[in-house]
Amino acid sequence: MTDFAALLAPTDGQPSVPLIPVTKAGLDGWLATQSERVRVAVAAQDFKAAPDSIVILPGDGPADWFVVAGVAEGPLGPWALATPAEKLPAGRFALAGKLGQAGLGWCLAQHRFGRYRRLETKGARVLTTTSLGAISAAASEAEAVALVRDLVDTPASDLGPAELAKAVIDALGSQAEVRVTTGEALIDQNFPALHAVGRAAAQAPRLIEAVWGDAAHPVLAIIGKGITFDSGGLNIKPGGGMALMKKDMGGAAHALALAKLVIQGNLRVRLHLIIPAAENAIAGNAMRPGDIISTRAGKTVEITNTDAEGRLVLCDAIALAAEKNPMLIIDFATLTGAARVALGPQLPALFANDDALASELVAAGAQVGDPVWRLPLWAPYHDMLKSSLADMVNSADGGFAGAITAALFLEKFVPTGVPWAHFDTFAWNNASRPGRPKGGEALALRASWAMLRSRFG
Repeated sequence: MTDFAALLAPTDGQPSVPLIPVTKAGLDGWLATQSERVRVAVAAQDFKAAPDSIVILPGDGPADWFVVAGVAEGPLGPWALATPAEKLPAGRFALAGKLGQAGLGWCLAQHRFGRYRRLETKGARVLTTTSLGAISAAASEAEAVALVRDLVDTPASDLGPAELAKAVIDALGSQAEVRVTTGEALIDQNFPALHAVGRAAAQAPRLIEAVWGDAAHPVLAIIGKGITFDSGGLNIKPGGGMALMKKDMGGAAHALALAKLVIQGNLRVRLHLIIPAAENAIAGNAMRPGDIISTRAGKTVEITNTDAEGRLVLCDAIALAAEKNPMLIIDFATLTGAARVALGPQLPALFANDDALASELVAAGAQVGDPVWRLPLWAPYHDMLKSSLADMVNSADGGFAGAITAALFLEKFVPTGVPWAHFDTFAWNNASRPGRPKGGEALALRASWAMLRSRFG
């Protein structure tokens, strides 16, 4: 992975190219302080200081030059310097002014997933800054986001439940206690819904757990949906619907990255990471529409749609988390297309049973430039999950309120009085933006981290 810590450095007097952020409103004032040579160069390049634009300008000497970056008003946001980090040549650049949150985009703009192709080696662009406290935070968050991106971008041929378990061990194994329950042992240890979803795949399903922290501290449960590929099961998806289903473990990637941040930040919590991992495949023993399955919590579920499998693996994980008396449960899942229809690809849906928790997460997301949008746990829609044969169905008829009914299904497994947040996230950029290439993406990760850091840091 990219060495993000090497891309940001304290100002140290070494030769560096000046990098000057300028807003549209401030451009004329800044130009008034410059030489005629600089003003002519700015006009010749039609530079207006629009966000995500840069201009390279001559300095006093023949070998001198400097960079002006167009930015939005206010403190630098996380992606404010992503464009210069992508476009400038290798070298050292000295930032004029406070770094703000822009170190994140500076780092991530230089990261690419190169497992399957040879990437051009452009060389590092190092940014020096006087904002010393922002350097380590930016590097650790960039590492967490890159972990999510790389895992989501990895195809299912190289990332099944076994490889996902290895990724958890590789990321946390030296610091946390990691346990993996595999295959038929899931039945013995009472994870029947997870087993039912994954039993038809060539690779056995797994329940992946990691525990870290002082046992005297309050328990924080972080859960991530780990469906490494989703064919839809016997309710098979069309080809277009399957095209991105390697990313159906995006919730697990988010959960792992957040757990890593919690450990690195040494938060005062007892961390319980839970990742139910399975491939939703088709075979003679696949789960069928009309089947009735049991769950760890003892509730029975009538299967009305085998393509609504994520909530089934998550309900066993939530029931396990509940047994540890957590003070907070957070889950991430690429759960419904309905959430994407409602909010689009850039805005994850937040559901929460606690108004204070929801408000903290929304505010944290706005503060760190990782927005989330709360949708309601609309109680009357519980009726849409009723079954005449079992305690509930896994998917409501008709397609109405799909994201809400999926969240309501999960809420049935959350203990009364335990604050719970559920993110229905896309985990994907469907188009490139500065610092955010098309492909896997962390959405709501930094919002959650900011909230946890505020509570337990």
